[in-house]
Amino acid sequence: MDELVKKGSLRLHWVETHMPVLMDIRRRFIDEQPLAGLKIGMALHTEAKTGMLAVTLADAGAKIRLASCNPLSTDDSVAAALREEYGLDVYAKKWESSQEYYNNLNTVLNMAPDFIIDDGADLIAMAHTSRKDILPNIKAANEETTTGVVRLRAMAKDKALKFPVLDVNDAKMKFLFDNRYGTGQSAFDGWMNATNLIVAGKRLVVAGYGWCGKGVAMRAKGLGASVIVTEVDPVKAIEAKMDGYEVMRMVDAVKVADIIITVTGCKDIISEDHLAVMKDGCIMGNVGHFDNEINKTALDEMSVSKVRVRDFIDEYKMKDGRSLYLIAEGRLMNLAAGQGHPAEIMDMSFATQALGIVHMSRNYERMDNEVYAVPAEIDMQIATLKLKSMGVTIDTLTDAQIKYVTGWEEGT
Repeated sequence: MDELVKKGSLRLHWVETHMPVLMDIRRRFIDEQPLAGLKIGMALHTEAKTGMLAVTLADAGAKIRLASCNPLSTDDSVAAALREEYGLDVYAKKWESSQEYYNNLNTVLNMAPDFIIDDGADLIAMAHTSRKDILPNIKAANEETTTGVVRLRAMAKDKALKFPVLDVNDAKMKFLFDNRYGTGQSAFDGWMNATNLIVAGKRLVVAGYGWCGKGVAMRAKGLGASVIVTEVDPVKAIEAKMDGYEVMRMVDAVKVADIIITVTGCKDIISEDHLAVMKDGCIMGNVGHFDNEINKTALDEMSVSKVRVRDFIDEYKMKDGRSLYLIAEGRLMNLAAGQGHPAEIMDMSFATQALGIVHMSRNYERMDNEVYAVPAEIDMQIATLKLKSMGVTIDTLTDAQIKYVTGWEEGT
């Protein structure tokens, strides 16, 4: 255990030195104690960057209880270090069973948190269903990712949401960098660690051309792949085409694909019909939040054998002799087979979470039970701190320019 804790401690220290914005906020929080006496339940990918967010909130005076938001995304060394060196309550391990996963979420809710920080909205959903006993204590929440925001907007539309939620995912300082550059890089960190194969020269299908899909496609192109995009949104399909990618239906794309990466937030993106005609040797991976983008039930039923050929790869031998490969059981391969987004990217995302939860603690009483955007001033504060940490200075408008861009009388 000592070696595990030491490894986790070093990983936490490494990201601490590469997250200057969050550390700036942490120093301020230590002095101001904006979360003193509050209980915060967290369900996030339990790895080093998340660890530093948890430490920052604890240093702000909060009582923290942390579980993972995915059964495969925990870094056991970091979880151990957070427990042993920082004294945090952490209930997470890699390769959790489904029962262990939900038991850990329940343990977080057992503290009757004042606020929730969620990724995928499982913790929030449980508070509204199987754990209504703690619902009256929860004042507000933050949501990290697209999948969770979609669920929460549906709850709000149905008048089922019982407390306000801050949509951290759609803050500019989150999605423009985390979703695009973070997912783009970490997807291939996980892919290469899992496969030890080359990307260049292969036909790679990206399912979904949102901000995450754009990042994956961009990185795949840079690695030398011939990129195909599949979409259901006509506007995004045109955008992908004009960005230089092939665009086609998934049923056609799987016939030529060497690699498929799903990143949609929807289920059955790879269905039984697609598996029936998929190219022999195709390697499938997912970086969407849940493990239902690739239909694993159909894959099991259509195959005659399943063998784990590498640490994170299962080979499915199909009845017609084809071999199809699935990375990390269809779960987030960038976290299951990799270490997630780069520290410099999560610096901005978790700075948004930290400032966002303070904002909610101060304003929840004036909010309806809806999903709220992150205030623009939080985005601007984080952007300013990030530029400073990068040694970058930018221009400012003169008084005359401000008058020009905000007025209507002058036309020249």
